[in-house]
Amino acid sequence: MQATAHIEFIVTAYGAGVAVIVALIAWVMLDYRLQHRILAEREAQGVSRRSAMVHDSAGQTATEDA
Repeated sequence: MQATAHIEFIVTAYGAGVAVIVALIAWVMLDYRLQHRILAEREAQGVSRRSAMVHDSAGQTATEDA
């Protein structure tokens, strides 16, 4: 069996795989930029993140001033 008999299929399969991976990377990068922009807008409006919340020794939730 010759490898060249199926070379078109192999090249097409690898090309499709690379195209999918590149598309996913581009999608993640664009989504990161969009989420970063939305977060900056919300922080400019005064909305804080839950990760900025600190629990004191009594279990109460308080915002971190730092």
